[in-house]
Amino acid sequence: MRLAASIAALFLLAACRGAAPSSEIAPDTFASPLPLGGAQPITLGDGNIQHVVIVIQENRSFDDLFDGFPGADSAAPVALSPIDLQTGYDLVHSHKAFEADYDGGRLDGFGSRARGHVPRSQIGPYWKLASAYTLADRMFQTNAGPSMPAHMFLLAGTSAIQEASPWYAENNPIGANTNTACDVSAALQDTINIDTGEPGPNVRPCIDVASLVDAVESAGKTWRYYEADFNSPFWNAPGAISDVRYSPEYSADVITPPSQFLRDLRAGQLASVTWITPTAAASDHAGYTDGTGPDWVASIVNTIGRSSFWNTTAIFIVWDDWGGWYDHVAPPQRNAYELGFRVPLIVISPYSRHGYISHVQHEFGSILRFTEESLGLPTLNSTDALADDLSDCFDFSQSPQPFAAIAAAHNAAYFEQLPIDNRPPDDD
Repeated sequence: MRLAASIAALFLLAACRGAAPSSEIAPDTFASPLPLGGAQPITLGDGNIQHVVIVIQENRSFDDLFDGFPGADSAAPVALSPIDLQTGYDLVHSHKAFEADYDGGRLDGFGSRARGHVPRSQIGPYWKLASAYTLADRMFQTNAGPSMPAHMFLLAGTSAIQEASPWYAENNPIGANTNTACDVSAALQDTINIDTGEPGPNVRPCIDVASLVDAVESAGKTWRYYEADFNSPFWNAPGAISDVRYSPEYSADVITPPSQFLRDLRAGQLASVTWITPTAAASDHAGYTDGTGPDWVASIVNTIGRSSFWNTTAIFIVWDDWGGWYDHVAPPQRNAYELGFRVPLIVISPYSRHGYISHVQHEFGSILRFTEESLGLPTLNSTDALADDLSDCFDFSQSPQPFAAIAAAHNAAYFEQLPIDNRPPDDD
């Protein structure tokens, strides 16, 4: 039933491909949301992109970071107060919190503390990157819940506990003291029926589904996942997907600390697909960040841009969930757990469209689909099969554009010399 619905959706959306490209949409009008996303498969650049880098930041809605960004849909109907990036309080961002905030599409469940935006002066590198490259203002978090399931979606396009199961990991697992969720034997993961919304059984936090890692390895390509060595099971997404956890490459390709990426790159090492998550301090998570998140992201981009890999790389900077912060765009509802609120997406590449705002509907599966099409990988038949492929964000007819460094207060050397930070930047 679910596969048939997916195929029907793809045919329906294929018929809609004749719409004007989003660059022709006036700033005050936006492409109509497509309930199931989707796009016809295309050839992306004929091999121009050989490396995909996915930088996963923490817990911010689009309105919270890009309020007032020129040309973007950021005109919130309620007044947003300036709230420091380093504010001391965190907002609840569980699935139940999503339901309360969403409130049937009325978006009236956000409390006053959630109605804020980070002052531009504190996130200058993000605005510079968004201005220089492509900013997407219709990027929806696929899952309507917190970080761990979101990271599963960015690896596998799903948080289903096994292939074709309607039961999805709903929130972060709790109550364990190991960094690798698949090694936890206790029943720690709550689930939700994606079709009905009813709560399901608590299960071992180790989902048994195919992932992008499987496709990469089967194609003879390489992957790496950089993260801090968190003392928490819900912060190691590769360790929560059995096909990844028990991959022969797991011990070599899940790497800590995240700053090792900078050293590896300068040593001439860049995998075909790379995921990078921050430390607590370098995250954007309220109550945890020390405010250096924008500089940390800039250091990644600058290091890639100055390397020999720039001309063959696409960088996606995305936030894993909305963090409880207000956003004024009601996400289309595909089922009881998809889609979540808007999060920012910045697309950086020598082939990305410069100074462009994408008004096309995207989701986490869009990043997976772009990667599959660019590297010649098969579809996972998860949300990648329902999502678009981000092709409006690129212009492969142009020559690769030279890199211009992004100014930031802290450079790569600063992050490389920091002591190890094992704190998980999230606890709900």
